[in-house]
Amino acid sequence: MTELTGPVQVIGAGLVGTSIALALSRSGVKCVLTDDNPDNLRTAAGLGAGRPATADDRPQVVVVAVPPDHLGAVIRGALEATAAYGAVVTDVGSVKTGPLAEVSDAPGVERYVGGHPMAGSERSGPLAASAALFDGRPWAVTPHEAAGPAAVDLVEDLVRRCGAVPVRLSPVEHDAAVARTSHVPHLLASLAAGRLAGAPGAHLTLSGQGVRDVTRVAAGDPVLYGQIVSANADQVLALLTEVRDRLDDVIAAVGDRDRPALEALLAEGVAGTRAIPGKHGGPARPTTSIFVSIPDSPGALARLFADAEASGVNIEDLRIDHDPGRATGLLELLVDEERAEHLLTSLEAKEWVTHR
Repeated sequence: MTELTGPVQVIGAGLVGTSIALALSRSGVKCVLTDDNPDNLRTAAGLGAGRPATADDRPQVVVVAVPPDHLGAVIRGALEATAAYGAVVTDVGSVKTGPLAEVSDAPGVERYVGGHPMAGSERSGPLAASAALFDGRPWAVTPHEAAGPAAVDLVEDLVRRCGAVPVRLSPVEHDAAVARTSHVPHLLASLAAGRLAGAPGAHLTLSGQGVRDVTRVAAGDPVLYGQIVSANADQVLALLTEVRDRLDDVIAAVGDRDRPALEALLAEGVAGTRAIPGKHGGPARPTTSIFVSIPDSPGALARLFADAEASGVNIEDLRIDHDPGRATGLLELLVDEERAEHLLTSLEAKEWVTHR
C-alpha cells in the first residue's frame, strides 16, 4: 500500500483547504499552500497550516480546494504542473462527475482521484479552519475507471491522516448521495428560512430551537451553494420533483383536514430520521431528550457537564436554546432511552430544574 510521506500542496486556503493542511501538519506531514488571495495565504500560514508554495516544491499529493466553478481547470493545471514527477491530484469538491468530465482526456488523468470530506461549516475562510474539522467524519473517495490503484491508496491514506474515515464510491454514486443528504436539504432549509425574512418581530420572538435546527445550514454562502447545486443539477432536480409531489400531498391533506393522510406523511419523516446511521456509523439506538434549565452565568455549563459526567450517563448530543434577552436558557441533552431516568434523578438531586 502506498503511504503518504509528503509534502502535500493545498491549492485554496479557505476553510476546507486550511483545515486539511492543519490536520496533515498535526499528523507530521509537511504542507505547502497556494491561493490567489494573499490575505488567505498569509492567514493560513500564520495559523501553522504550512508555508507558501514555491516553484521548486515537488509535492507527493496536490489537494485542490477551490470553488466548484474552477475545479476542472485547476485539477487539469495541477496534473500538467506535476507531470514531471507524477504527483497524485485529488480535490474536495461537492460534486464529482462534472470535474471528472472536464479532465477525463487530460494527460496523467490516472493520477487524479476525486474526494469530498463530509465536514464543513456555514462559516468560511481560513480563520474558521480547524485541524479537528474532519475527525471521525466520512470522506468520500471517488476513483474513476482509469485511476491508478496506488493513487487511490495514497488519497485514502491522506484522508486517514486528516482523522477522517474514507468511504469509496463511484463519482455517480457520490453525486446521487450528496443530492439526497446535502444539496436538497440545503435548498429546503433555505426555503424555510426565507419565510422568516421580513416576518413581524412579534412572530420571531417565538422562535425556538426547532426553527434554528431546520434553518442553520441556510446561513451558508449563497454564491458557493449556487455553484454546488448547479453542478449537480440533474440529481437535485430528480429529488426536488419527488419533494414537490409530496408537498402537493401535504397541501391537500392540510386543506382537507385529512388527519390520517397528514399523520402518514409525518410518519415518513420519522422513518427518515431513523434511517440516518447512528453512533460510529452503526444502527441508530433509541434515544430521548432531557431538558435542563440553565442560568446565563459563567461556569453554569461546566458545572452541568460535570454533574452529568458524575451520573455515569453518556450524552449523545446536545442543543442549547438561548435567547439573549432571557436570563436562562434551555439545554437539551440527548441520551440513551434506558439511561434517561437515571440522569434526570441525578441532576435533580443536585438541584437542576429538569423535564422531559
